[in-house]
Amino acid sequence: MLAHLRGAIERGEYAIGDKLPSEAELCRTLEVSRPVLREALRALQTMGLTVSRTGKGTFVVASTVEDPTFGDYSASDLLEVRRHVEIPVAGYAARRRTPENLDHLAHLLDRMERETDTTAWVAMDTLFHLAVAEAAQNPVFRRVIEEIRDALARQSAFLNELGGRREQSNREHRAIVEALIDGSENDAVEAMAHHLDRVETTLTDIVRSSRTDTPTEGGPEA
Repeated sequence: MLAHLRGAIERGEYAIGDKLPSEAELCRTLEVSRPVLREALRALQTMGLTVSRTGKGTFVVASTVEDPTFGDYSASDLLEVRRHVEIPVAGYAARRRTPENLDHLAHLLDRMERETDTTAWVAMDTLFHLAVAEAAQNPVFRRVIEEIRDALARQSAFLNELGGRREQSNREHRAIVEALIDGSENDAVEAMAHHLDRVETTLTDIVRSSRTDTPTEGGPEA
């Protein structure tokens, strides 16, 4: 579904400025349900290929994917800030975390590893990163993560729909929590850096992927 629409835009079948067919028409033509279609349309908009104009429809604004946008922030801007904030925050959290912080993180992680609903998992993903910031015992760090929370959720949903990141992310989160439990600043910094490296790699793979290997029907995981 997404592969078909992305390919049509990249091939020029829908040129910049063109309006995509209506949802009803696309559902009939492509023989998909409306929820599947809307998920694909959201992904096209996140990729920067289209914009949705209320009451008018969806229009093509680019023919190639450059830098996905999550809410108010581009993927590159978001990742740059996350590296400068969340990596040192993990180190502070390893030194300053309380038993209550560790209990909260362990509980969240257990729920995330059991969760099968992507929407619920994404909500807990943002709570996890907030909880790490809280464990650093500096309210400014938490405020920064709160500011980008919506973008983090949008990015998380995007990576799960198109990159099948959930299980891998759970393992990376587990490594972060284990480092915090051990009180190892170095391990915590390395675990968070690895997590963000994997986020960047998945984003790059999605942006560069050819239309033939882009997942269909909402991605490899549901």
